Amino acid sequence: MRAVKRQSLIMQVTQQLRDEIAAGRWVLGQRIPTEPELCEMTGTARNTVREAVHSLVHAGLLERRQGSGTYVIATDEQEVAFGDFFAAARRQDLLELREALEVTAAGLAAQRRDHDDIAALTELLDQRNRFWASSDVDDDERIAAIEADADLHRAVVAASHNAVYLEFYDSLLPALRTSIGQLDVGPERSYERLHSAVVEAVVDGDPEAARRAARALLVSVGELA
Repeated sequence: MRAVKRQSLIMQVTQQLRDEIAAGRWVLGQRIPTEPELCEMTGTARNTVREAVHSLVHAGLLERRQGSGTYVIATDEQEVAFGDFFAAARRQDLLELREALEVTAAGLAAQRRDHDDIAALTELLDQRNRFWASSDVDDDERIAAIEADADLHRAVVAASHNAVYLEFYDSLLPALRTSIGQLDVGPERSYERLHSAVVEAVVDGDPEAARRAARALLVSVGELA
């Protein structure tokens, strides 16, 4: 029997932590346990845990925040790779990809939305429009406005009930948030009427109107950005 090499032990602990993240034990945005707690959970030394956590930070799944702890920022390394690729893409290329995906998804959502989708879309639209109604926002309010906008777009795709579309769209979300963040939050950049038109068409069950509204929204964002 060969002794377990330290590097092999680090790899084992890294995989164990990766599996915990993938399984949802620690969700996006959640702080993972401290190093002593992880040592107790894995039965390994602090240096081993520290190296394992560092590997996942390097892989883009975790983020260390000074004085606060280590947080989950992604659940899949393939998602991170896609996110990096999309983040480096030209803005126009990204808009064209979003048009191909979101316009089709909006039409499908109008055909397939259920009561839960309608309730979620209505609530998210109201929340999104309220966040974007004021141009006098602090940093936290700006972040919340960007998140609310991205959440609404994702909810339309989710209402298509196409799991592959949603999985792919989730890989776009970091780049989408960055794109939205390039706009000034406020009524001049809210596109409230266009966002409302997309949701209203989906709720009304009108696929053609939903596709037209989704395309008009993306064209407007692309022209005015």
